[in-house]
Amino acid sequence: MALLEGRVCIVTGAAGSLGLASAAAFLHEGGRVMLVDLKQDGLEAARRELNAPADRVAVFAADVADAAATRGYIDATMAQWGRIDVLFSNAGISGVISPITEYPEDVFDAVMAVNVRASFLACKYGLPRMAKGGSIIITSSVVGVTSDPGICAYATSKHAVIGLMRTAAKEAAPRGIRVNVIAPGPIDNGFQKEIETGLSAAIGRDATKLLDSIIPLGRHARPEEVARSVLFLASDQSSFSTGSVFMADGGMHI
Repeated sequence: MALLEGRVCIVTGAAGSLGLASAAAFLHEGGRVMLVDLKQDGLEAARRELNAPADRVAVFAADVADAAATRGYIDATMAQWGRIDVLFSNAGISGVISPITEYPEDVFDAVMAVNVRASFLACKYGLPRMAKGGSIIITSSVVGVTSDPGICAYATSKHAVIGLMRTAAKEAAPRGIRVNVIAPGPIDNGFQKEIETGLSAAIGRDATKLLDSIIPLGRHARPEEVARSVLFLASDQSSFSTGSVFMADGGMHI
């Protein structure tokens, strides 16, 4: 039997590489998926790439940091399929590379809104509607357990969602709902390339080569590799795992 047969999954940040790869993994294992992202055209492109039957995939354009929009995608999922089993809060932005003393306050606030407030809202409005035994996965990062100069907003946000996850895990456990964090290292995608472009300018050397040199496995991850860890957390294969940070960083944090 497929790992997610008959289960309903929400993926935020679904138009990005990890969201899309995770949605594909969920669909392959029998799930039905609500794709959530900011822009409708990105969602439509994601739906076309997934090439799944219309009764297996739906889309909802939403600003995930907005409470009404969050209630909107939760309500739309319930209206479409009548249940929610998996909630993957994955949407995120990186901010800029800048010292704390020069960091733009509006950028800091924006990063916290998308990376932290959105996951809080997903839990606040998603948990009451989730089926018993469901799973919430929140995307953090290797810099949720480490950090580097110039990334105060991003690192702060990724540390913060770990605290949110641990609180939610204890509150949701009586209903058998598990809550975990996936903490990827650098992934070979456009989001990471944007970060590394800024980092390269800040340090005056090729940030991609630098990161590969300090990742013990010697390379960036492929989105599909991290998505397999997300699938593990979404499925009953991780049935006794909650309140945990699952690293998918090629050993970068050690």
